[in-house]
Amino acid sequence: MTLNIKSKEDVIKRLAEKSEFERSVLVATFEIPKGKVSTYRRIAEKIGRPYAYRAVGNALHKNPLAPIVPCHRVVKSDGEIVGRDEEAIGSKRLLLEEEAVPLEGKRVKISKGILF
Repeated sequence: MTLNIKSKEDVIKRLAEKSEFERSVLVATFEIPKGKVSTYRRIAEKIGRPYAYRAVGNALHKNPLAPIVPCHRVVKSDGEIVGRDEEAIGSKRLLLEEEAVPLEGKRVKISKGILF
């Protein structure tokens, strides 16, 4: 089965069973362009829930549309790439590397030019 998801509206339709909060997080993440990253805190702020950054992480952990909704582009405020295990972290790192995101070990080199 091929997912034909090209727009924000397509993402919203596919996430109808998710809570409003989860949909907001996943749509905000969908909008991060290739080669850019955001942080859990910035996503929380973008959706109007500035202190819900841990909940943002939980919502992304349950992302049913990865990599269409690019949760690999969301990192900790210090640039650390996190995941459920070393394999997940390695996969995220590889995807970021393919997008020419500047990396140093398990961290994104955070700068104004890289943040979305």
